[in-house]
Amino acid sequence: MIEYEDTIISSDIFTEQFVCNLTKCKGACCIEGDSGAPVIHEEIPQIEDVLDQVLPYLPPEGIKAIEEQSSVVIDQFGELTTPLVNNKQCAYVTYSDTGALSCGIERAFLEDKIGFRKPQSCALYPIRLSKLNSGKIALNYHQWDICSEACSLGEELKVSVFEFLKEPLTRAFGEEWYSSVDEIRKELF
Repeated sequence: MIEYEDTIISSDIFTEQFVCNLTKCKGACCIEGDSGAPVIHEEIPQIEDVLDQVLPYLPPEGIKAIEEQSSVVIDQFGELTTPLVNNKQCAYVTYSDTGALSCGIERAFLEDKIGFRKPQSCALYPIRLSKLNSGKIALNYHQWDICSEACSLGEELKVSVFEFLKEPLTRAFGEEWYSSVDEIRKELF
């Protein structure tokens, strides 16, 4: 573990290799699992503010799930998450022409329709954040068998989880944080 400012970072984030490989997994993380994508409280108004611009990107079943459940729900574990369609896929999932899944929120962002990109938990995956009793934020590497192709591609390209997630980590913690932690990474690993 590395402690820097108010974060505690698992060393796996520096040593494990990872590069998303949508051509292989087709975005399975958007449809697998026990609940929707984790959402932080501060993201609720952001999602609600852009919902009208996002809905045109979503399939009918996603729109129906949001209308019936809400834009953000509390799952069976008591956590804020995105709603699910039939207890399976995230309601914000869209399908590309190749059959790969993507985020309707992110598609609207990439087409300059909205300023919110997508939930932080999605952008940072496979890193999971958790707030500790001390007030610090723990960054842990979440290993999931559906991401085996991402691990293989990361090994092939020699890209660590930390390097792969430079942009969302910088967005979450700032450029100075990323640069400083990167220097620590280079010294230790």
